[in-house]
This record gives sequence, structure tokens and C-alpha cells, in this order.
Amino acid sequence: MENLNKLSPVELRHLIRTGKFSGQTSGLAAGFTQANLVILPRSLAYDFLLFAQRNPKPCPILEVSDAGSRNLRQFAQDVDLANDFPKYRIYRDGKLTEEVTSVEKYWRDDLVSFIIGCSFSFEAELIAAGIEVRQITLGLNVPMYNTNIELTPAGKFHGTMVVSMRPIPTEQVVKAVKVTAAMPKVHGAPIQIGQPAKIGIKDLAHPDYGDAVPIKPGEVPVFWPCGVTPQNVIMQVKPPFVITHSPGHMLITDVKNTSLKYD
Repeated sequence: MENLNKLSPVELRHLIRTGKFSGQTSGLAAGFTQANLVILPRSLAYDFLLFAQRNPKPCPILEVSDAGSRNLRQFAQDVDLANDFPKYRIYRDGKLTEEVTSVEKYWRDDLVSFIIGCSFSFEAELIAAGIEVRQITLGLNVPMYNTNIELTPAGKFHGTMVVSMRPIPTEQVVKAVKVTAAMPKVHGAPIQIGQPAKIGIKDLAHPDYGDAVPIKPGEVPVFWPCGVTPQNVIMQVKPPFVITHSPGHMLITDVKNTSLKYD
């Protein structure tokens, strides 16, 4: 297979669409925005839109599709939302029932897709600033954890935040905060630094999603709001039918990360 790191976003999407790649996407198409996914029936779309607007740190909306459309207008051309994520999850009544590489057979005319910012997008900026991103170094998925951070409810949606974690050397924490704070459309600044117990995380070695990564002496765990939050909410709220991406398996868009920064 081609060297994935050399492929453009559209080339990667074609590879994913044809079933030739179904892995996690951290580190791919460096410099291009990656995105999370929530697909809901139109009857739930307004409540979810309001929920996301009230909770912009874990749920920064990049784009919303027309009902029934598998295309986007802003973040990608030549895109098929039913096939261009490496893996999807199907939730029924709040329970994860299937994990698949295509949701084409589940598609309905009333489905609305929410494309949500992803912290993978700021990782290239961290690396450019001289900060190691441990899971990329090790070829793993980012560790993600459920927390006790309550979200602002809207309509039927309520719940607690999910965070992603990256070990950062103590002397680089301020730089990491500045780099990521400049990108609020992909979660922005950390939500917690160095004290996982304060946000309800008991064991860093056993993430709720993704892979554990080692924390070396002189490093602290830094936690960012995470776009897997809607999946945690879905499991608590239990709507009849929802499609999401599988954690770590993102849409690679055509938009450069630099366009998401503050001017």
C-alpha cells in the first residue's frame, strides 16, 4: 500500500471509500483538518445543534449537512459521508450495536450529519512547535476518558464530557496551551492539566476509548475536550438511532488547519 503519510486528503478518502484503509487517522494528512461525526434523524437535529452550540469546547461544529445529503459544501469536495470515515458506530437506543466501515445501507432521507472539530487537527501544530505527540510517535490511537464534567443540557441531550490526553513535558505545557488555544474550532485550550482525579479519571492506564500511552518522568497529563463526547451523551440519552465515527477514525477534510486559527 502507498505510504499513507504522503497521500492528499482526497487520496486518503478514496482509499477509505474503497475499503483499502480502515485504521485510525492520527498523524495522517498533516496540516489538514480532521473531523468527528454525528448523524441523527432530522427530528433530533435541532436539539443536537442547540446542545453543540451550548457546549462548543467538546462539540465545535464545523459544518452541518442538508437532510439526506452525503455531501459537504465547505470542508470537503468529492466526499461521501457514508463511506469516507474509516469506521463508523451504530447506536440503537443508546447501545452500540455495530461497528462498520460503511453506513450506506443504513442511509435515510431524514438523516442530518454534523461534522465536529477534532483534536487531531492541532497535533501537527504541536509537532511544529517542537512538542512530541506521544500516540503519533508510537503509532497508537489517542487515549480518551469519560469525566465528571457536566455539560449544558439542550432539549433531549445532556451528559458529561469526554477528554483526550497527551503527556507534555512540564516546561512545554504553556506552549502547548498557547498553540491549542489559538484553534478553538478544534477544541482549543486544555480543560485540565496534571490532575486527572479532579475530573473523575481514576486510572490513566485504562482509557475508556483509544490506547494507553506512557507518561515519562518530567511530563504531566494534559486533557483536552474531545469530540467523542457526543457518543458518551448518546449512551446516556438513548435516542432510537444514531451513527457516529469510531473513536480515532476521522474524516480527513480539504481544509488547512491554519484557516481555523485566530487571525
